Amino acid sequence: MGEDKRIPVGIIGASGYGGIQLVRLLLEHPLVEITYMGGSGSVGQNFSDLYPHLAHCVNLPIESCEPEEVAARAKVVFLSLPNGLAAKIAPKLLAKGCKVLDLSADYRFKDLQVYDAWYKEGEPRTDREVNQSAVYGLPELYRDRIATANLVGCAGCYPTASLLALLPLLKQGLIDHSTIIIDAKSGTSGGGRQPKTNLLLAEASNSLGAYGIASHRHTPEIEQVCSDIAGQEVMVQFTPHLIPMVRGILSTVYAKMRDPGLTKDDLLTIYKSFYRNSQWVKVLPKNVYPQTKWACGTNLCYLGVEVDQRTGRVIVVSAIDNLMKGQASQALQCLNIMMGWEETLGLPQLTFYP
Repeated sequence: MGEDKRIPVGIIGASGYGGIQLVRLLLEHPLVEITYMGGSGSVGQNFSDLYPHLAHCVNLPIESCEPEEVAARAKVVFLSLPNGLAAKIAPKLLAKGCKVLDLSADYRFKDLQVYDAWYKEGEPRTDREVNQSAVYGLPELYRDRIATANLVGCAGCYPTASLLALLPLLKQGLIDHSTIIIDAKSGTSGGGRQPKTNLLLAEASNSLGAYGIASHRHTPEIEQVCSDIAGQEVMVQFTPHLIPMVRGILSTVYAKMRDPGLTKDDLLTIYKSFYRNSQWVKVLPKNVYPQTKWACGTNLCYLGVEVDQRTGRVIVVSAIDNLMKGQASQALQCLNIMMGWEETLGLPQLTFYP
């Protein structure tokens, strides 16, 4: 397809970690062209000044966000903004005929009362009708809905890793919902690019600690999807940890099996069947468990499955790159589906490691 046929794409929030990953991916995508970059604190600066290593690839200024101007120059817009901002911009872009992919939490929740209760980003939301049109951006579960959507609320990083580990168990009714425990660990890039004391090298290095215990914002997002699959309310125990590395998430999920006679081989068969049409999920062989560096720089999720016959629990270990499958590359995967393109188009499949 010639360059004149490429779809014009805008990125609002282009200078953050999610934004820079999007830029890198979109520059190598054969069917899109970046035509607009927006931001706030970096308005007036050239993107190449912020990221000199990409100066030979992109030479666009960071502009203030004017929805009318964005819509005039882009048919697809990625919103890589702090929570609470996308809801003010997306309705205007949609009204102008744009397709919108939001990387924040603004359009992940069916019930905006849940969003308001957990995110408390200022005034209560007034875009309820627009929110009802949003599709949750986890392709392995909602691929058909994403294909016809104009607004996608891309799944969070912790939820992506945790839900991909849980989906086959919930879909087949194999576990006691009340026993689900998620122990997850993330690199420091999950905290964003804005300076924070706890993310300083001197603070985070050589240390491992839990945070958001029994109160992390990703808890209701995980529960919403689990409940949707199970057909009844599901509550989970979710505890995230900050680990001294830059990128990656390792999520270990535990649950009591309804049938203690199920073996590891049984579950591996179930997982491989469930993900047989999901090119980005790799179910590992028996007795092999994933490491975060395997997924680094890719859109892949690696799953390792184990059964503890002594306790009657299933244990699933999930590894992703939080900036990729947990953020930017998953958003691009959603765009490929929305446009009817091959799902793997423009997405890296080989890790940075070693």
